[in-house]
Amino acid sequence: MNGKKDSVVEINIPSIKKGVGPMDERISSFSCRGWIMEVWKFCKEDINRIIFALKVGLAVLLVSLLILIRSPYHVFGSSIIWSILTVAIMFEYTVGATFNRGFNRALGSLLAGVLAIVIAQIALSTGRVAQPIIIGISIFLIGTITSFMKLWPSLAAYEYGFRVILFTYCLIIVSGYRMGNPIRTSMDRLYSIAIGGIVAVLVNVLIFPIWAGEQLHQELVTNFKSVADALEECVKKYLEDDGSNNPEFSNTVMDEFPDEPAYKKCRSTLNSSAKLESLAHSAKWEPPHGKFSHFFYPWSEYVKVGAVLRYCAYEVMALHGVLHSEIQAPYNLRITFQKEIQDATTEAAELVRYLGNDIRDMQRSLKTPLLKKVHVSTERLQRAIDMHSYLLTSIYDQPSDNSSKPLQKLSRTSSNDLSNQMSEFGIKLPDEQNPNSGSFPPPHTESYHEAMRKHSRRLYSWPSREVDAFEEEGGYSADFVPKMRALESTAQLSLATFTSLLIEFVARLDHLVEAVDDLSNLAKFKIQTP
Repeated sequence: MNGKKDSVVEINIPSIKKGVGPMDERISSFSCRGWIMEVWKFCKEDINRIIFALKVGLAVLLVSLLILIRSPYHVFGSSIIWSILTVAIMFEYTVGATFNRGFNRALGSLLAGVLAIVIAQIALSTGRVAQPIIIGISIFLIGTITSFMKLWPSLAAYEYGFRVILFTYCLIIVSGYRMGNPIRTSMDRLYSIAIGGIVAVLVNVLIFPIWAGEQLHQELVTNFKSVADALEECVKKYLEDDGSNNPEFSNTVMDEFPDEPAYKKCRSTLNSSAKLESLAHSAKWEPPHGKFSHFFYPWSEYVKVGAVLRYCAYEVMALHGVLHSEIQAPYNLRITFQKEIQDATTEAAELVRYLGNDIRDMQRSLKTPLLKKVHVSTERLQRAIDMHSYLLTSIYDQPSDNSSKPLQKLSRTSSNDLSNQMSEFGIKLPDEQNPNSGSFPPPHTESYHEAMRKHSRRLYSWPSREVDAFEEEGGYSADFVPKMRALESTAQLSLATFTSLLIEFVARLDHLVEAVDDLSNLAKFKIQTP
């Protein structure tokens, strides 16, 4: 090239290796043993999943024998295939859901069959020319009416029934028109649907039944335990020293805390509204069984109790938000009220678990002593915050070593003791002779500037910036001290936010106790004997 004989152009073509494509990587990363372990873990979480799958297979097999065996097939004909379709559509996870589906299936099929017979007879009497026109108009009207009715709010629970009416009517009227005997076709289809429905109900009820009422009962009890565990875990993490004053908020996601399983359970409690309502709706279709031995069991009360419990869980979620927020109170300030916070938390969590155990054992007990203990511990926390509210402001100098020693609380004794104790924090009264006169001095004093320089090596909890950085930029500006004091005060007031949320949680326990009492009265729980 370029006019030179000895010029050689060398082109290197990379060799293509087999088995390195995206599909090959996915195949190589697939592990049969890992897949089996994942399936085993999924089945181990709820053994009823295996039972449900086996029951569906058994029900489909039973109705299929009517086709596989020659004698029943000669009796029912090809219409028996509708039995398989009915089992596949009607068989649900719980007994109540199966009854609900079966009711919609039976009622829809019956109405569709009656309408198909009536319309077919009218179409036959009009002659062969007008017959397909009348059938077509009827299909249009049935499709329009059923599709509109299933959107009606009060009829939303019967949405599946309207679907059954639509496709059953269309199949019967069209096939009857081609076969020339719509009445015979309708009766064969109804017989087949009835056989499939009966088989589905018998298998679901008689072989290891999965009751929606028991599922609802266990789900609500689990939610009580989850809320109590999440509350205790949140307060425990808030009061423990993690060795840092400024947690890395940016590295955490508010929806996912992998090291907090109790928090995930609390989040599942907030997302359980639809599940509880679905289980309660299915449980209404179930006959008396097991511990729920009387008719018209108040399943709707379970939904009400779950709603009140979710309001309590909202407060726990808010406490977790404060726990993982960027603005944090100093550790020595948090442990100052450690005993009061722990007492209120322990009593509240104990009451929540006690209510859950009462529902689990289906018993009525006296909850007044426990509720009173919760209120007493909460009032003690409120008094501590009220008496020592001066600790939640930045008008005093904090220890420079950032130790884990709690700050000293002031006791309401004599005025001389009050003056002596306040002087330990560096707080000067306006009048040394009369500690009750006047107000605190303004923050812009020389002593505070000296205190700021004294603590220049300390890392503030928020914002995460050393004081030396401000000195390197040219010293303190005129408005630096007020801004820094405001930031410190904001960080310290986060403790007040945490305690107020805890107090609000306790206040909502009164409504929770009332809801549980209503459930125990309507469900006729047994009275606990002392």
